[in-house]
Amino acid sequence: MKKEKWRGERHRRHIQVSFLLFPFSLVLFPLMKCLSRVTLLLLLILFGGCTDVTGPEQPASDRLVVGMEQEPATLDPRFAVDVASSRAIQLLFNGLVKKDPSSNLVPDLAESWETPDPKTYRFRLRKGVKFHDGKELTAADVKYTFDSIRDPVIRSPLAGSYKIIKAIETPGPYTVSFHLRKQFAPFLINMTVGIVPMHAAKAAGKGFSAHPVGTGPFSLKKWTRDEELQLQAFDGYFDGRPHMDEVIFRIIPDDTVRYLELKKGSLDFVQNNLPPDVVAGIEREESLKVLKSPGTNYEYIGFNLQDDYCRLREVRLAVAHSLNIPLMIRHLLKGLGTEATGILYPGHWGYNPDVPRYEYNPDLARKLLDRAGFPPDENGYRFTLEYKTTQADLSRRKGEVIQEQLASVGIRVKLSSYEWSAFFADIRRGNFQLYSLQWVGVTEPDIYYYLFHSRSIPPEGANRGHYINPALDELIEAGRFTLDLEERKAIYGNIQRIVAHDLPYISLWYNVNVVVMKKNLEGYVMYPAGDFSALKDVRWKKS
Repeated sequence: MKKEKWRGERHRRHIQVSFLLFPFSLVLFPLMKCLSRVTLLLLLILFGGCTDVTGPEQPASDRLVVGMEQEPATLDPRFAVDVASSRAIQLLFNGLVKKDPSSNLVPDLAESWETPDPKTYRFRLRKGVKFHDGKELTAADVKYTFDSIRDPVIRSPLAGSYKIIKAIETPGPYTVSFHLRKQFAPFLINMTVGIVPMHAAKAAGKGFSAHPVGTGPFSLKKWTRDEELQLQAFDGYFDGRPHMDEVIFRIIPDDTVRYLELKKGSLDFVQNNLPPDVVAGIEREESLKVLKSPGTNYEYIGFNLQDDYCRLREVRLAVAHSLNIPLMIRHLLKGLGTEATGILYPGHWGYNPDVPRYEYNPDLARKLLDRAGFPPDENGYRFTLEYKTTQADLSRRKGEVIQEQLASVGIRVKLSSYEWSAFFADIRRGNFQLYSLQWVGVTEPDIYYYLFHSRSIPPEGANRGHYINPALDELIEAGRFTLDLEERKAIYGNIQRIVAHDLPYISLWYNVNVVVMKKNLEGYVMYPAGDFSALKDVRWKKS
């Protein structure tokens, strides 16, 4: 067996940080042009306190500063489809129901619900719940929220999940009834979307995203684009005022800067936003602590099936056999991930382990490409694919690994990296050949409708690769309208097998959740999907 080689950091990037390492600048400056950001981070860990003469900053009283890689695209829950938006919205809004740390659905704005028949859901709202502007939440706000999501004029990307609703009635100020066109198994999970106030949303129109009004534990204080999001505690929160007076999300796209700010003490908390290379070193920091827990967030490579190359299953299959995913997990993630077989994670009630898997086999990949009619040219290349990614260091390095591994079978990969909003806009428009992203918070297997049903091509859903399979459509719809759990499990088992065979996605890994925070911070509970909901419960330990 050939010895494994790791060459994923062939492309070095330059960064100048002499102002942070002044005592060592005379020695280090000539070397810095040769260092990757990861190498630099490890060097900073090695020199420890040399970057901060005065020691870590003391936290401001009852204020939490959180480092984030990306800025939210919106603060309107009716339009949020990116992770950064969802994280902030979890602190600004509440749904009728919510997921607890074990991913069970529990009451939130609704104190209870009942199903008089399989096509009717009746929710009884908590009385006295206030929006941030002091107005009381009523059933009219709930009805308006879902009516507006379904309104074709506002073009909510969530609309497809609510077409099953036939009518919404409000027989009283604290009662709302949903009448469905037919029985619908995933209905409750769709009730986690944040409820907006009718009066404020109507008045603000498209501007509601920049001036959100919710019922959550925090309200928006200030949003400085590309810099930070300032939230302040909501004294009238129905579930008790949060411990922190303020939560400030600082937008720091660069991994190196984010790490240095955390080490310096100007950040208090970072979740899943530090390179795996430095986590072990951070664990040795006296002022910081690291929490880890198994995660359910699913990393994948997506194909555009309208592309001349990617539409061919032989090409997708060859790409899958070209990737050494276990090696990527060991070296890129430093073991902070487990190899994925599909969107549903092991331990999920619908998970099917018996699906096609694609072992690392570059010889087979070459044969597949030959069979598909793509022999190598005089330079050894068969064709070129563009791989789009963000400018985050780990994302770029993952792209470099993919580029190198595909080159070994004759596929030239052009790497194109963009800042987050431009990258995500291209992906949503279908302007790509290859890309990689992550799905978070997967609980209900009906996500297959949103991702792969032929009616979920954007803007109706997230079938961005234009994957069309009529047989799969039928199974997905059967899964939606079957209430018996064992029958649903069998249906989604078949769905997982078909998707794994057709390869609209290549499954990479499920991430391990990693939180780095100051040691005197307590009360944070980790969610499998990396939710920020528990930030309302964190507090500074009193000395």
